[in-house]
Amino acid sequence: MGSTYTISVPATSANIGPGFDVMGLSLSLYLHVTAHTSPTATPSPTNITLAYTGSNSSGLPLDPHANLITRTALYVLSCLGHARFPQPMSVHVDNRIPLGRGLGSSGAAVVAGVLLANAVGRLGLSQQRMLDYCLMIEHHPDNVAAALVGGFVASYLVDVDREGAPESETTAAPDTIAEDGHPGVPPENIGHFLRLGCSPKIRAVAIIPQFELATAKARAALPPSYKTSDVVFNLQRLAVLTTALGRETPDPWLIYRAMEDKVHQPYRMHLIPGLPEILATFNPDNTPGLLGICLSGAGPTILALAIDNFDEIAAKIRAVFDRQPDGGVETVYKLLDIVSEGATCIETADEE
Repeated sequence: MGSTYTISVPATSANIGPGFDVMGLSLSLYLHVTAHTSPTATPSPTNITLAYTGSNSSGLPLDPHANLITRTALYVLSCLGHARFPQPMSVHVDNRIPLGRGLGSSGAAVVAGVLLANAVGRLGLSQQRMLDYCLMIEHHPDNVAAALVGGFVASYLVDVDREGAPESETTAAPDTIAEDGHPGVPPENIGHFLRLGCSPKIRAVAIIPQFELATAKARAALPPSYKTSDVVFNLQRLAVLTTALGRETPDPWLIYRAMEDKVHQPYRMHLIPGLPEILATFNPDNTPGLLGICLSGAGPTILALAIDNFDEIAAKIRAVFDRQPDGGVETVYKLLDIVSEGATCIETADEE
């Protein structure tokens, strides 16, 4: 008798202004994976057949060794002595997270792959150990930690050798095996996280430009070094933000100033038309309900945290994009909740 595994992983917004590669929020937009075991099916080299649905699946590879979800799952299984999935399995992916928009699509895929391997291989990995595997691939913890555990999350990563682990973003090859023939098994406890408080009154206004911005390109725009004053600027605001968002009654100007940044957003202005005006124009005085505004991850999505007047805030931001040169920038607006539950995997036995 076969089994069905249903995996859901939330989208995430990383950085939240000053928390570059540190902070993440999980949002009510999901990657869904449904995997069905077929014990009577003919085995194959990977035992996987893969299919996608949804508007955010165009161009994604169906080769199990190239697709990030199944490649991650195969990597985890190989680390623990399994060359392929234990049984033939059909994997169906319904992706609601826009690709290349700064909403954690690659991080969600990595988390889904680790959960899938843990379930089908009956590996019994703890949440912490699953995070170790995620961080061997994703390399920065803000998105994957928030996607895995949910809520408002701070995290850090211990430097490790990732030889043999697949890359999540700009990988040159899909191999998951190091040169000596052994998988890159992660050391234990390479990533650490802390869930922080976030007021239930806060919601996320996401304005999503309809163009992709590769994380590698956005990272390439950053300088090799920073002025001490700019680093101190971010550290001061980050220290305040970690507590300010958790207050029962959010203080708009406290949060607004605490979400300012001098480490990554100033260097990405030229990649996102309208971003300088958006960050410089809107504040709690002229935009009631607004708490703070920032790039979501590497962009191009704009994330506005707010407690009221969500549609009005979205309309103001979209108007800036609309009046950009050459016909403006097309955008999509989503009002999202900050969800406290992270990734889940539910197993059900198929009826005979």
